[in-house]
This record gives sequence, C-alpha cells and structure tokens, in this order.
Amino acid sequence: MATGVAIRDVREQLFDAAERVLLRDGPSALTSRAVTTEAGCAKGVLHRHFADFDAFLAELVYDRVNRIDLQAVALHASAGTGTVTGNLADGLTTLFGSVAVAIVALVTFRDELRARLRETWPVGVPLLAEAATMIGSYLTAERELGRIAADADIDALAPTLIGAGHLLFADRKGTPPEPGAVRKMVTTVISGVLREPQR
Repeated sequence: MATGVAIRDVREQLFDAAERVLLRDGPSALTSRAVTTEAGCAKGVLHRHFADFDAFLAELVYDRVNRIDLQAVALHASAGTGTVTGNLADGLTTLFGSVAVAIVALVTFRDELRARLRETWPVGVPLLAEAATMIGSYLTAERELGRIAADADIDALAPTLIGAGHLLFADRKGTPPEPGAVRKMVTTVISGVLREPQR
C-alpha cells in the first residue's frame, strides 16, 4: 500500500469483515480465511498488516474499545438532560446493541487472544472495563448535578449496570431485549440513589 490512508482502509475492511463473521457465525468461525474471504481479499493481505491472527484480533478488540470513547462523550454530554434512567438505558442499548457482546464472547473463547490482551490490559475484559468507565463517568456527572445521591457508590453501580446489561443482551441468536426491560433493569439498579433534578 502506498499511503497510510490505504493501509487504514485495508485494516478497517478486515475489521468490518471480522465483525460480520463474528456476529453471523460466532467466535468459533472466526479464522483468518473466514475474515479474508468475507473481506474479498487474499489471505496474505491480513498477514502483511498483522504479525499473526491473534495480533489481528487484539487490534480488532482495541479498535472496538476505542469506539466506546465516542459513546462515552455522548453519554457524558447527556448529563442533566432527559432522565438518568433513560440516558443509562439508551447508553447500554447503544453499547450492547453493537458488536460488544460478540467481542466479549470472542475474548472469552480464545486463550491466545486473552493472553495477548493481558500484555497491555492486565485486568478485566477490555471492552467491559472501558464500558464501566463510561458509565461511571456519566454517573459521576449526574451526582455532581444532584440527580444521583451524593453518597452513591459509583464504583459499585457502574459495573453492576454493565454486568446486568451484558446479561440482558448476551443471547447472540435471540432478539434484543425490549426497551422496557432495559429501563426496568436500570431502574432497579439505581432506584436507591436516584434523586429528583435540582431546580
């Protein structure tokens, strides 16, 4: 490839193909041949850009984790608007309605990938840990605005919401949960710390 832009295009093409295979067929079907076939390119293309298949998968995970940063900005910006429950339900639906659940399954499925990720992310599953940070940041902003109790334990609430949200969305072959089910779960988790907006 002649330019960095072209290389990036190939990487995105391969990442998008891997995502499609992962969503359609699950982590056991994700092979270098499946990815390059889905992307419509020669198998050697993947190996020109990545040291091996697990290096490719690690980069895929990090790329998808980085996308959470955009969601985090939007969720944080919603603090003080709408309802806390609605904002959290929407944020969790956006997060888990994407490829997030499939990425978690992939990390769980592949020992080599987990080992590779541990080199730079020693604790937790990268995507879930980043998602908990996103929810924690939002809850902190709402606490500062008085819509969450001042003594709310954000460090406990954020992973609880992520864990419960993941369980709601975890059935890859099933239909996504109804919006009402997501709101009900959020309401249950935060009911003890939710406060009326301060006027």
